[in-house]
Amino acid sequence: MRPSRQTAYSYRNDAQVPAYDDDYVLLVMDGDCALCSASARRVAQWDRDDRVRITTAQSPLGAGLMRHYGIDPDDPQSWLLVMHGHGYGSLDGILRVLPVLHPAFKVFSVCRLLPLRLQDWLYARVALNRYAWFGRGDLCALPDPELRRRVLSE
Repeated sequence: MRPSRQTAYSYRNDAQVPAYDDDYVLLVMDGDCALCSASARRVAQWDRDDRVRITTAQSPLGAGLMRHYGIDPDDPQSWLLVMHGHGYGSLDGILRVLPVLHPAFKVFSVCRLLPLRLQDWLYARVALNRYAWFGRGDLCALPDPELRRRVLSE
């Protein structure tokens, strides 16, 4: 699902979104999804410049941001990237955050040339089947100290 268009940093004026340090790129992920948990561990490993933070869709911050951008936090397709005050979802969000994590991932930016419908369809196939394919896992219960440091519990 694609986030609704909003002006940059519009969530700062939204009472349902708790204040947070938005100098960082923020990923809002399903805290119960094993694929998301594995992805969060990869983010902690690859983000050597310490530019990314993570919160769960089940947290007040994650749920508030998702609702602000017109996304249902309980929808299995929900995922959100907040970067430079704008929200991005679906494959578009993933493709935008990859180069932030490592310069070598810029090669995947070519996938942004795919039609939006195809991007959304590809993302939806994985999102709708992630529990069946990858199982469930608790993102916040991960013992990795580097990942725990990045997870915003607000």
